[in-house]
Amino acid sequence: MKKVLASFSIVALSLMLVACGGTQDKSAGKDESWKKVEETKKLTVATSGTLFPSSYYNDKNELTGYDVDIIKEVGKRLELDVEFKEYNVDGQITSVDKGESDLAANDFGLSGDRGKKFILSSPIKYSFDSMIVRKSDDSGIASLEDLKGKKAAGEPNTNYMKIAEKYGAKLVTYDNATNDQYLTDVANGRTDVILNDYYLQKMSVGALPDIPVKILEGVYFNANFTGFLMRKDSVALSKKIDETLKEMQNDGAMKKISEKYFQTDVSVEPKEKVTESVSAE
Repeated sequence: MKKVLASFSIVALSLMLVACGGTQDKSAGKDESWKKVEETKKLTVATSGTLFPSSYYNDKNELTGYDVDIIKEVGKRLELDVEFKEYNVDGQITSVDKGESDLAANDFGLSGDRGKKFILSSPIKYSFDSMIVRKSDDSGIASLEDLKGKKAAGEPNTNYMKIAEKYGAKLVTYDNATNDQYLTDVANGRTDVILNDYYLQKMSVGALPDIPVKILEGVYFNANFTGFLMRKDSVALSKKIDETLKEMQNDGAMKKISEKYFQTDVSVEPKEKVTESVSAE
């Protein structure tokens, strides 16, 4: 399969997202985060290259995707070269934490302890969570409570796997597996369910129509948003990023990029009313 078939589990989305109000911190201007980027004219971005359609390689072996294109446009407007470094989720977080990357662009949200050390940009994508199951029998799942005893697929330590475990699922872990492997394993019964972001799942199921799996209709939870992940002390950089994202929202650039990858505008809140909130703790 082409590298475009990317890993579900690489995503690390938020549960009970905290607002990214750090950009309003009075300490803005006291840190060196924007000064360093401005002087070098380079923005270093951690990403995966394996998360379709947020960060992946196309048929021409070019790094592309929604988050990738958004941050490229941000860089262009700020007159910066954008350099990408590829890691798994833990590697991206570590790279930002150590200052090796200025930010991470890979469908990130904030949850739990992560909110103590990092901030998000203003939202670039609104979504909610869902479950992929077998077409033939819904994997015997009609609610989150039915996860008990089921085999949930994902990458270790993600919030999705923590939720599955909380509801009594047996965890089957993968490392940078492709979507076709994830979906095929659900279809053949090696696993039963994948918890993840609704729009990522919708795109992945749509890209592999011959695999008999589907999104479990109506079982949606954890309305959320994602953005670019930065160190909590990168207030000045965060402010510049947010100002540029606001421009892109106002002039329609963000909507255009969104529709390119999702066939809908994920940069605004969805029409679906998702009220159920599930904690990974």
